Amino acid sequence: MTDQAHNHDAWTHGHIFLSAGHGRAERRTRLATTITAVFMVVEIAAGFAFGSMALLADGVHMATHVGALGLAAGAYWLARRHATNTRFTFGSGKFGDLAAFTSAIVLGLISLGVAAESVLRLMAPVTVRYSEALPIAAIGLAVNIISALILHEPHDHDHDHAHGPAGHHHHDHNLRAAYVHVLADAATSVLAILALAAGLLFHVGLLDPVVGLIGAFVIASWAYGLIRDSALVLLDAEDDPVLARAIRTMIEAEMNARVVDLHLWRLGPGHRGLIVSLLSPDQNTADGIRNSLRERYPDLSHVTVEVAVCADCA
Repeated sequence: MTDQAHNHDAWTHGHIFLSAGHGRAERRTRLATTITAVFMVVEIAAGFAFGSMALLADGVHMATHVGALGLAAGAYWLARRHATNTRFTFGSGKFGDLAAFTSAIVLGLISLGVAAESVLRLMAPVTVRYSEALPIAAIGLAVNIISALILHEPHDHDHDHAHGPAGHHHHDHNLRAAYVHVLADAATSVLAILALAAGLLFHVGLLDPVVGLIGAFVIASWAYGLIRDSALVLLDAEDDPVLARAIRTMIEAEMNARVVDLHLWRLGPGHRGLIVSLLSPDQNTADGIRNSLRERYPDLSHVTVEVAVCADCA
């Protein structure tokens, strides 16, 4: 290989910043969407057939989660389809974050709706058909558990345990949003089963709206965390302050240069961009610094280094 060809290879690179498990995540999200949609159709059809408002209401509620899961699956498809589209300057990896942000807003609106309905029922209690609603909630919980198992990443258990259901699924906010939607539905189903069982066995009618308020608060907190994290990515906020400090320390300690400007942001799951401007008294080459950074930090997928020589700079 000629020196010219070697230099060309060093300066050119692709802009496909999709996660390593993108295809698998897309397939799992589509499967969870299909399972939830099938149960939704069955539930709504049964509600019309048997004249059950409980069935209809739960089916319509599940439709919002089908929409959120479909949005997540669509984002994976769009990111894959436009992965090589040069109009996306830093790749199409943020389609998932955009879907996660939208999905989290929907989840927040659902929590507000549940809270409002619960307050209304506290003020004006309604008759609940416990024996009819209880099996519906149980079947809905089973469907949610199946979908959650499909979407859950087992190796993220420690991180999720530390950060709750809104933890990073391999830092894939889109998969996280789909998982949180299913988990939120499962949590409300568990609370509903407890409340309905208490009403059926002990005639404690007040517990149903109280449990609704608790569920709304939990869902709202998950939605807030997801909105915050996905919004920071969409706004190109500094992705990891600890990593940014480590990169700055490495350059200044090992390369005899002073960092005057550093930008570290997320391009997609498992991919980061870095732009760094340096002052150096030596003829440090941008190529050498860039290669050293990539060797030390493999997830720096797009690195731009600017070096200004300043002989008088200490």
